[in-house]
Amino acid sequence: MTDQPRSAAPAPHLDVLRVFCAGDGRHGNPLGVVRDGRSHRGQGPRQALADRLGHSETVFVDDPERGVVDIYAPGLRLPFAGHPLVGAAWLLDVESLQVEAGEVWVRQDGEFTWITARPEWVPPRALRQYASPAEVDALPAPPPGEGRLYAWAWEDEAAGRVRARAFPRRDEAVVEDEATGAAALLLTAELGRALNITQGRGSQLLTAPARDGEIELGGRVRFAS
Repeated sequence: MTDQPRSAAPAPHLDVLRVFCAGDGRHGNPLGVVRDGRSHRGQGPRQALADRLGHSETVFVDDPERGVVDIYAPGLRLPFAGHPLVGAAWLLDVESLQVEAGEVWVRQDGEFTWITARPEWVPPRALRQYASPAEVDALPAPPPGEGRLYAWAWEDEAAGRVRARAFPRRDEAVVEDEATGAAALLLTAELGRALNITQGRGSQLLTAPARDGEIELGGRVRFAS
């Protein structure tokens, strides 16, 4: 009697979004969203799928009505991350999201989706200021060194316009992050003011201090083509 081949696990319903798009709809950081988290139960299968997809983050939706989501980067589960939550908020159209770090409030404002979160939820990283946007643009990918690096410079300090690039520097899966909401939260908390950040190839992130030490983070979201 021959062994019968095992049937392959069903492919998940996967939406791929671009989060923090520029005003013309280009750029943005790719995000995978698995709408039915039950298709991949447990951290092992979820981590394996996130590793295979290779996006900087992948979100698994465990309860779409209550906004319960689970976030994974290649090789790492995350209790909080900015661009996945902005993307999930836009896709699910909920008033709040529930992640391991806590409750994240959501609002829609025209073409922008906003979340409100606490900067202390963000994993530590180096926020390194450079003298000019040209110096940020000239950095190799990744720059020498270890640990997460968020390189930034003022484009227009009076207007709060910032040029930034982000480098995870933890493995080869994601050499440079196109748009990093968590780092934008930290920079906003450090500078204590609203920012208009251009990151990566041209993604746009908006931030503003909120009450009780929280930070608002907003951007445009589109379906990837």
